[in-house]
Amino acid sequence: MNNHDEKFVKPEILALVLSKMLDKTIIRADYQLKELQGGTIGVVRLVTGIVETSDGENLPYKIVWKTQKKFERYGDPDSWRREYDLYVSDFKKVFSDSFRWPECYHAEINGDEIQLWMEYIDGVSGLNLTSEMYERIAEELGQFQGKLYTERPKALQNLSNLSKVEFMKNHYLRYRSWNVLYDYIRSDDCEIPKYLCKMLIDLDNNADEIFSRIEKLPIVLCHRDFWVANIFYSDSKIVLIDWDTAGWGYMGEDIASLITDEADVCHMIEYYRKCIPAYYRFFSEYADVSHVSEHCIYELILAMFGYRLVEWYKFAKSPEDKSNHLDTLQKIHEMRNM
Repeated sequence: MNNHDEKFVKPEILALVLSKMLDKTIIRADYQLKELQGGTIGVVRLVTGIVETSDGENLPYKIVWKTQKKFERYGDPDSWRREYDLYVSDFKKVFSDSFRWPECYHAEINGDEIQLWMEYIDGVSGLNLTSEMYERIAEELGQFQGKLYTERPKALQNLSNLSKVEFMKNHYLRYRSWNVLYDYIRSDDCEIPKYLCKMLIDLDNNADEIFSRIEKLPIVLCHRDFWVANIFYSDSKIVLIDWDTAGWGYMGEDIASLITDEADVCHMIEYYRKCIPAYYRFFSEYADVSHVSEHCIYELILAMFGYRLVEWYKFAKSPEDKSNHLDTLQKIHEMRNM
């Protein structure tokens, strides 16, 4: 094998992965590496090449190789290894054919680093997702969470490394205690329009009452990073990547992320109108949620993304980014009476 990259692939690992993926005995394989996503804590590479099998076939392949080093996420110390823990558990049993994660062909942990060899997903993602796809995603999420909420499968009960219910609330409280942002929206020199600042100040002033309403919502299994770059629409099915923040949370947290997290700003209101009813309708196929008098999606969006958008606005590198974050806050404001 040629070394195409400073981080080379071990031949025995590649053979193991490809034999599992193709269900064939591997004679040899070449490879090329392309970085899909870089960072200080995780690297994701696309591995492509030609594999020769014992029955004389030469087959092209694509596979994803993810390396994740240990890091500290506030309030969630074991999140760096969560995907490994989930992949080596029975967690895959909770998925359906139409809502799942990528198949994992090999997972290993070495000290403070995990490595995952996973299926490459070819589908529509990011801002290429259409309105119809958003609605389908909301339906599938509702069905997935409603089914697990009702059935409480054994595969879910035995997991020890899932993020905690209070993660979202603690995230908000941590932002609120950051004086750089807290004081900024209350200052005269804040460039964000006063009525948008007031929206956040009202949240702060009424946080106890708002969270008491949110805390009446059903507790469900959340992906917790449910934004468009992690969602692939492939052959009318949903495949979700990046499960390192997964855990227990409130019904609607993931929908709040779908609508708001680095959102398609022009269509946020449309998605708010479409996705929430779709989500609740399909959740209700499995679980009775007639006691839920209000879905609190607006409140979840504000708690999860309000201060984050202020941060992004305040420290934006370009006028375009600044404008985009401001527009997102404006759309959230428009949702308040919907």
